[in-house]
Amino acid sequence: MSNRQSEIAAALAVVPPFADDHAIDQEIERRKAFIKQCLTAAGLKVLVLGISGGVDSLTAGRLAQLAIEELRASTGDTDYRFIAVRLPYNVQHDEDDAAASMRFIRADVEETVNIASAVQGLAQQITQLHELSDARRDFVMGNVKARVRMVAQYTIANANNGLVIGTDHAAEAVMGFFTKFGDGACDLTPLSGLVKNQVRAIARRLGAPDNLVMKVPTADLEELRPGKPDEDAHGVSYKQIDAFLHGEPVGDEAYAIIVKAYDQTLHKRELPFAP
Repeated sequence: MSNRQSEIAAALAVVPPFADDHAIDQEIERRKAFIKQCLTAAGLKVLVLGISGGVDSLTAGRLAQLAIEELRASTGDTDYRFIAVRLPYNVQHDEDDAAASMRFIRADVEETVNIASAVQGLAQQITQLHELSDARRDFVMGNVKARVRMVAQYTIANANNGLVIGTDHAAEAVMGFFTKFGDGACDLTPLSGLVKNQVRAIARRLGAPDNLVMKVPTADLEELRPGKPDEDAHGVSYKQIDAFLHGEPVGDEAYAIIVKAYDQTLHKRELPFAP
């Protein structure tokens, strides 16, 4: 392991590789306990999470629902509940996967908020957007979608006196692969420190269908390339990112890409700059 690998892994509190199923079960229990502790410490009883159809929100959503069920059972308080929110932009291209994720999570409350009119209404007011190239405008609007989705989640959470769950984990954090103040904004991150294959291992252990566990990850924010794989944007695979974070050897090119992404996106993982 290089010094940079160990430094970055420590900064992201990367969880060591799972030795066996027992280790996965222990991690599941630790994550559920974390979720319950966050709610208890805040004096609140509601959790909110947007469900995209990917393995990250699938896993975080199921952990949240299980944690809420355990809180209800241990306290006898039926006010504890988990709200899973679909946030499509018009018609989602992988709608079937999102619907399947909702069926697996079995949330106490299911809601759908179509963000298209909010995104388009804002875009019409920003004249600079019309001066951009199609590709650049598509990229900027992708970030708008992510931020509007988080506004919707916080609106629901505020209306229900709840907390918003984020789905960031170590393999995304190291690449800065999230929208600042979009999907990067939340109250708790129950997947923090996990690499991608660990998120998948937990999802599989929780009983998720394999087609959802192994689905090609995509942020799905760009209209010109709907369903664009994360790995195309990264320039490296999640297998390489996971190996890097776990201190395993990776090729020189992959190493350079990951370190550069980590250094350039530091501002996303820190509080706003201050003098």
